[in-house]
Amino acid sequence: MRYQKTTAIIFFTVACCSIITIACKKNETVTIDTSVSSVLNLPATPFNYANQILPAFLQAPPISGQINAPANNTITDNGATLGRILFYDKNLSFTNTVSCASCHKHELGFADATVLSKGFAGGNTGRNSMGLTNARYYPNGKFFWDERAATLEAQTLIPIQDHTEMGMALDSLEKKLSKLAYYNSLFNNAFGSSTITSDRISKALSQYVRSIVSYQSKYDDGRAAFAPNVGPGNVDFANFTTEENRGKQLFFSPQLACAACHGTETFTAADAKNNGLDATTIDAGVGAITGNPNLNGLFKVNSIKNIELTAPYMHDGRFTTLEQVVEHYNSGVKAHPNLSNVLKDPLGNPRRLNLSVADKAALVAFLKTLTDRKLCSDEKFSNPFK
Repeated sequence: MRYQKTTAIIFFTVACCSIITIACKKNETVTIDTSVSSVLNLPATPFNYANQILPAFLQAPPISGQINAPANNTITDNGATLGRILFYDKNLSFTNTVSCASCHKHELGFADATVLSKGFAGGNTGRNSMGLTNARYYPNGKFFWDERAATLEAQTLIPIQDHTEMGMALDSLEKKLSKLAYYNSLFNNAFGSSTITSDRISKALSQYVRSIVSYQSKYDDGRAAFAPNVGPGNVDFANFTTEENRGKQLFFSPQLACAACHGTETFTAADAKNNGLDATTIDAGVGAITGNPNLNGLFKVNSIKNIELTAPYMHDGRFTTLEQVVEHYNSGVKAHPNLSNVLKDPLGNPRRLNLSVADKAALVAFLKTLTDRKLCSDEKFSNPFK
């Protein structure tokens, strides 16, 4: 009897050796397939994407009202895990040479160090690749510099199909991924079946991108410890240098009005802006998408968390340093017809701040306190492929 029982156990183990099922927190079930473990470095229990421990100031209004996730695509650990793998998988491109991560590098705040990124055939992208930090907190939910994607879910599929960037038709992509054995259990974990669809691809990628939240910078530490119940511009942070506190004071001051576009704890803005890069329209931005000339030269205001790492700056990558960015707002704003009102003086002309050398340096010092190096080295956002 003992021999028969042992034999049965061995048979069962051999029959099921390629599949291991583990019960995880919040009743999520993970199936680890040998085809997965041979290709990917994944933990037995998924990383925590769905319930990251955020500071209180990122969980209260108005921040809680900025989250752009639809009701049918909330973040799950298994969904974001699948999204992470898709994000780094070069099989999403026609020539298997580029991935989403090729233009949005983890260590660079999910941005690119070049003015224009390279697509699957070596062609240049049309604009600079913006960082993805805090993408979940864009209140209007629109994406790309010209806000042509109404949702993040829509955005994720556009570069895949772009003739310069990744060059894949969605039906071809579905067939291609279905032939990669490691995706069977991953899609099953995330969605309850192994069926691969472009809708599921977009949802998984969106869950991963929305999980990229910055909350461990020097600024965040100071905000939580020294200004938990007051505005960040109203009190010095004891973990800041004198120069950094001066820069913070300037940033949040009505005089500079930096906070008008980057003023919430996520350092994002609700709408696209024209920031006076050019006096005449060179790139119409939102105006080209809407056909509205009053929106010519308006571009998405991306979060400046991790801005120290995301050079070059602006939609065309024209500035290579933070010092150049600060000088633009100090003395270089141009009189475009659609210039944002906060960049005009009382007479309607481009404002001139006349900042001292020390104050410009202080602003740069403050901007560097927004760097979240823990996020940019966190394994759960890194390349999972062996």
